[in-house]
Amino acid sequence: MSWGTELWDQFDNLDKHTQWGIDFLERYAKFVKERLDIEQNYAKQLRNLVKKYCPKRSKDEEPRFTSCLSFYSILNELNDYAGQREVVAEEMSHKVYGELMRYGQDLKAERKHHLQECRKAQQYLDHCWKQMDNSKKKFERECREAEKSQLTYERLDNDINATKSEVEKAKAQFYMRNHMADESKNEYAAQLQNFNAEQWKHFNNAIPHIFKNLQDMDQRRTVKLGETYRNFAEAERRVIPIISKCLEGMVTAAKAVDERRDSTIVVESFKSGFEPPGDFPFEDFSQNLSRTGSDGTISNTPKVDREGGPGSRSDPKHPMSRTKNKLWLFGKKPKASSLEDFSHLPPEQRRKRLQQRIDELNKELQKEMDQRDALNKMKDVYEKNPQMGDPNSLQPKISETICNMEKLRSEIHKNETWLSEVEGKQSSRGDRRHSADNHHHTPQGRESPEGSYTDDTSQEHHTPHHRPSPAQPGPLNPDPHEFDDEFDDDDPLPVIGHCKALYSFDGKNEGTLVMAEDEVLYIIEEDKGDGWTRARKQSGEEGYVPTSYVEITLEKNSKGAVTYI
Repeated sequence: MSWGTELWDQFDNLDKHTQWGIDFLERYAKFVKERLDIEQNYAKQLRNLVKKYCPKRSKDEEPRFTSCLSFYSILNELNDYAGQREVVAEEMSHKVYGELMRYGQDLKAERKHHLQECRKAQQYLDHCWKQMDNSKKKFERECREAEKSQLTYERLDNDINATKSEVEKAKAQFYMRNHMADESKNEYAAQLQNFNAEQWKHFNNAIPHIFKNLQDMDQRRTVKLGETYRNFAEAERRVIPIISKCLEGMVTAAKAVDERRDSTIVVESFKSGFEPPGDFPFEDFSQNLSRTGSDGTISNTPKVDREGGPGSRSDPKHPMSRTKNKLWLFGKKPKASSLEDFSHLPPEQRRKRLQQRIDELNKELQKEMDQRDALNKMKDVYEKNPQMGDPNSLQPKISETICNMEKLRSEIHKNETWLSEVEGKQSSRGDRRHSADNHHHTPQGRESPEGSYTDDTSQEHHTPHHRPSPAQPGPLNPDPHEFDDEFDDDDPLPVIGHCKALYSFDGKNEGTLVMAEDEVLYIIEEDKGDGWTRARKQSGEEGYVPTSYVEITLEKNSKGAVTYI
């Protein structure tokens, strides 16, 4: 239905309706603005939340646990989700709110133009009506004047007392008034005809055209609202696939949590490489006491230690004794100082850190090599094309790169040396544990100091007397680095067993230990195959003794077997 034909007389109502339409559009635009503000604030709060719970970390502090990695993956997905909320806000801002504001301004200008045209048409019709009305009033006035002059003329013409001049004058006035009435009549007829024509144009052409424009404007406003409603929803729907992927990523991260893997990482992170300490042996302090004759026992001969003093034994208050009897696991921990060779760390952790540093140095070395190759290629180009540059200008940079490579190679070699030491110690300990286990599972007896084999287990702890001392093993050549590291360490090796001296030993060579016959010593390191066993006295002094000179009992809790020699 057309507003021009159906609502030709409802200008005021149409004026109010079009104004209401613009107000409604602006109200919806305000709603969209508040909606996108909510999205922007939501996205900002999500990003701040992610930033709060995902702080920056150094490379060494990166989490490795699957639960942590999954949580940070969820944070990354949430950050992407926040980005999609920002996309929604941006889409609403440009395609909905911005479009509504621009269209609202255009709509106001168009409505103002149409209303001005309508008012102008109405004013012109009013002007025509006034002209017609004025001519009508003039015609009416002239007719009344003509009627008066006619009555005056007829009265004088019938009056016998009236003079001829008076009659002639009244007659002339009558004719003049009739003529003026006729002219007013013609003018009134013309104005009436003109007004009727203009009024027809006004209500059949001008007003319908203007109202049709207003109707089109209002319909376009309605269509624009529908489009912005759709764009409002499309802004959300377009990001749903990406948001779904974010949520799927969160679910995938949740499924990636592996409690067994986390437990393994805990072991790898804190495994020291040390072995659990063994049981402390019984220390018989009464063996140096002299028995009286009434006891019916033979008086024992006082034993002579390395100092030569009879009956000496370790003083529990002696600082060396306190230090050597502490085990690292239950004693003081090493200081977490940043030593270059990571010697403050347990063996397994030290090996990992050294391997990590070697990998990093190799990466840096590769970068320097690539830079050197690039500089050499550039130098060749300059030599072939001098106009491109001076090849000698690159020599300082090439020399600096080569110097850096040599430094890195030196560092790599130094760290590889430390790594080989750590791996060598770990492999030697593993071999010794393996040999001890094999010896424990021998189904028969044990090997005697002379190399004989016996099945008599009743003599396991029997101390042989009046037996000639066996030949000493070859010269002791311990690894100087290993000797220094192990003897200079504040945290001694754990006790893995004890032994009893079958023969006395003078301990003249460097690194050996003076030992008296029947003296009980702690075993801290087994024979590596060279004929020497590392032992510790009760006083805390450590050194190597010939394996064939002692009877060794390894603790079950330490090695998993008992070995007798």
